[in-house]
Amino acid sequence: MKTRGRVVMVLALIGAAVLASEELWRHRARMEAKGATDAFNGERAFCDLAQLVKLGPRPPGSHALEEARDYITRGLSESGAEVREDSFVASTPVGNIPMKNIIGVIQGGSNSVVMVGGHYDTAKLDGVSFLGANDGGSSAAFLLEMVRVLAHRNNKLTYWLVFFDGEEALKQWSPSDSLYGSRHLAEGLASEGTLNRVQALILVDMVADRHLDILRESNSTPWLNDLVFNTATQLGYNRSFSGGAFPVEDDHLPFMRKGVPAVDIIDLTPFTSYHHTASDTRDKCSPESLAVVGRVVMETLLALEHRLGA
Repeated sequence: MKTRGRVVMVLALIGAAVLASEELWRHRARMEAKGATDAFNGERAFCDLAQLVKLGPRPPGSHALEEARDYITRGLSESGAEVREDSFVASTPVGNIPMKNIIGVIQGGSNSVVMVGGHYDTAKLDGVSFLGANDGGSSAAFLLEMVRVLAHRNNKLTYWLVFFDGEEALKQWSPSDSLYGSRHLAEGLASEGTLNRVQALILVDMVADRHLDILRESNSTPWLNDLVFNTATQLGYNRSFSGGAFPVEDDHLPFMRKGVPAVDIIDLTPFTSYHHTASDTRDKCSPESLAVVGRVVMETLLALEHRLGA
């Protein structure tokens, strides 16, 4: 009886130690997640947005977009990312235009890649000085801040921060006059046999509006869409992610057509007010909205690391 009692006591102690170890692991994971989530600085991202808007309209092929490209490349390098360029000449309704996707690579513990992307060009609108503070400015600024965060954490996955050129139509939106950069990159990665490394794409577009109302983009991969919206709810941001369901043609589609799970995080508000007008200016945007989306995306990336077994 004494021996059995000792065995029971030892087993109980082992069980308690295991539970304590698991609870410590969970606590560390929660602290790591909170640290990574809180690291996204909306004010800093908003400063990038302001600098890009100062350059003026930034349609593909313009001098202002070249200046934006220099600003982005410099920011990536200063953050410690490896900078890759995907240059090509796009055949458009207004002639051949040189374009360039910019990719900031943050190497992680795994070769599996998650892309976080958005476009950095602005629409070419006849007779309109389109500054694109939200539509083009916010996504580029968001990605620059995301690079700063990811470059200073121990990532389990490799991240590609992709700045797409030529998202906007040059004349009138159509399958051949839109999404130039994402179509080119998806095709190029597939041709060289590296697209199979990409496990998911999180796309951001128009994410800085003061009255943030992210819609559930219905073309997106359902499980990834659910992950983003469930994460927003868990963080207490469900009121900012309540724009209803609506399909949007955006830079995630060329990757989805090639089998990459993707979600488009895009705001409904501009569509109902100032989308593609001269009113898309800095005063419509806020650092708080950038921070909200930043925290949701960071938490989603942590969930993806766990889901993908990294």
